[in-house]
Amino acid sequence: MASEPHGVELAHQCKALGLPTRVLWGADAIAKVASDELVDIVMAAIVGAAGLASCLAAARAGKRLLLANKEALVVGGDYFLQAVQKGGAKLLPIDSEHSAVFQSLPDDPSVWAERIDKIILTASGGPFRKRAPSSLRDVTPEQACAHPNWVMGRKISVDSATMMNKALEVIEAHFLFGARPEQIEVVIHPQSVIHSMVQYSDHSVVAQLGTPDMKVPIAYGLAWPNRMASGAAALDFRNMGALTFEAMDSHGHEQRFPGLKLAWHVLKGPAGSTAVLNAANEVAVEAFLLGKIRFDQIHAVNLDTLESVVTIAPQSLEDLLALDARSREKAKDMVRRLSI
Repeated sequence: MASEPHGVELAHQCKALGLPTRVLWGADAIAKVASDELVDIVMAAIVGAAGLASCLAAARAGKRLLLANKEALVVGGDYFLQAVQKGGAKLLPIDSEHSAVFQSLPDDPSVWAERIDKIILTASGGPFRKRAPSSLRDVTPEQACAHPNWVMGRKISVDSATMMNKALEVIEAHFLFGARPEQIEVVIHPQSVIHSMVQYSDHSVVAQLGTPDMKVPIAYGLAWPNRMASGAAALDFRNMGALTFEAMDSHGHEQRFPGLKLAWHVLKGPAGSTAVLNAANEVAVEAFLLGKIRFDQIHAVNLDTLESVVTIAPQSLEDLLALDARSREKAKDMVRRLSI
């Protein structure tokens, strides 16, 4: 558990019922469980940078790490990958897009660099795909959280509405698959049937298709290298209808989703820039959900923070957490200046 008061209360209740249960709470407790010798598989699904320490603990302990928390890679970057390599962990992506890419790649990672032309991440476009960019200043939290295809938490739903989730996924794809920034492309696919694609050097394309249901990538991660029944509905090609695609430089999408380009900006910037962007975005989204800033000001907070924070390549978890804290303070300063 994350909260001490809730942990203490649960411990009292377990004791009162005579249950032989030990209740742990806090970041150290989560990291301890994630690295315990009795644990074989760790599903990392704590939202935001808060999940980094436990992800590192699981990686160092050599676990099969099912990564549903993209921020561990976005914040940890090469430092996190070094922990995976040194610990002998197996890193399997659970994000639907990255699981789709992983399923479309050859089994041998050593051939990826020579065979892959580009990775194509698909995006639904969220609830505002057709909305006039000038009208986004009036968006409410309830509207931003109403995703047309996926059922998600409020923070991730807002990220989908701004397409910052796709920016974070571009960063994650870079670290997961060793792809150069220019090898990663995003295309809008409103039906969310094709979850992502890999284009090879001969220009053939391999794609993974399925219903928009997280049961599929979770089942794949649990059963890998085999497959198991996921419980998700099967695609019915007879009644599916058209599959459509929109380029990011069409239909006003670049004005509608300005934050997406920040992914390539930070990947080409100093080490640690991806962590700054993630921290700023977490602060900005929280401020929007609390009614402190407008929807269209989320991007302004992210951009200002990136321009304000000086980064030095992190060499430890402490460095990463310090960079995260500095970035959050800068973002909060910007929120105070913008507050409505």
